Amino acid sequence: MRLTPYPHGRVMATLQINNLHARVAEEDGETILRGVDLEVKSGEIHALMGPNGSGKSTTAKIIAGHPAYEVTDGEITLVLEDEDVADIDETVPAEKREWDLLDLEPNERAALGIFLGFQYPAEIEGVTMTNFLRQALNAKAEEREELFEDEEAESEEEEESGYDTSPMEGEADDGEIGVAEFQQLLKEKMELLDMDERFAQRYLNAGFSGGEKKQNEVLQAAILEPSIAVLDEIDSGLDIDRLQDVSEGINALRDEQGTGVLQITHYQRILDYVEPDTVHIMLDGEVVMEGDADLAVQLEDEGYDWVREQVYETA
Repeated sequence: MRLTPYPHGRVMATLQINNLHARVAEEDGETILRGVDLEVKSGEIHALMGPNGSGKSTTAKIIAGHPAYEVTDGEITLVLEDEDVADIDETVPAEKREWDLLDLEPNERAALGIFLGFQYPAEIEGVTMTNFLRQALNAKAEEREELFEDEEAESEEEEESGYDTSPMEGEADDGEIGVAEFQQLLKEKMELLDMDERFAQRYLNAGFSGGEKKQNEVLQAAILEPSIAVLDEIDSGLDIDRLQDVSEGINALRDEQGTGVLQITHYQRILDYVEPDTVHIMLDGEVVMEGDADLAVQLEDEGYDWVREQVYETA
């Protein structure tokens, strides 16, 4: 099996979060999530909104498998559709179409199609964007192959958790996807996102403006073709021009690749350019209200006090 760009850029799955409770992973750690229910399908855009401290970023990090949080109850399930296993040579059995993400390491979740776009991406000198992205794609392919291997064919040797190769290491032309093949893929994705090709020759986020870093997060999602992309406040700190650029990239992920997007944001302004199918409002560690794009406009006009009044008066 090898991971290759899907013929039509389509990867389909459903992310289901049911009754999720979580706390900070330390002795007497603070409880943050108190029963989150949420469902995101590929090809949909969802906005997760709420005041500071409501649990939005915690939800994002737990989906990706951040070790700073301990899940105390609930489930996170990823259900794969036929399109999402199109790169697997063998028929994928039913038991490998539904995955309990809480049982998986972060790298395994990524291999199955979960992507987390960071609010504050790290800067790494000495590693070009091109090398990082190709190594990341090859690492995903390797991990994905292991996840779908027949158990009887797996090695009896105990495997260490994590990728065998790092996106920051490796020979120039190692991996399933070679340099020439990747350069063509990168060119296509940068054209899709209307990005200057010279961008990819720079070191990873080093010297990037805030807007360029956020564009890079979208480019990574375009290259890795996730089923579900969780974007944690990707609009923060952007001027209007960069906001439009990033928004066009997010729309391309949905329209051209079929990626499902969970857009975490404080503000309605990005939703002027990335219209959500559903808006979810979090308060005190729970999703307390859902609606269409008009709900975000109402929040912009009235704030969260009216939500609190409505939710807690009817509770």
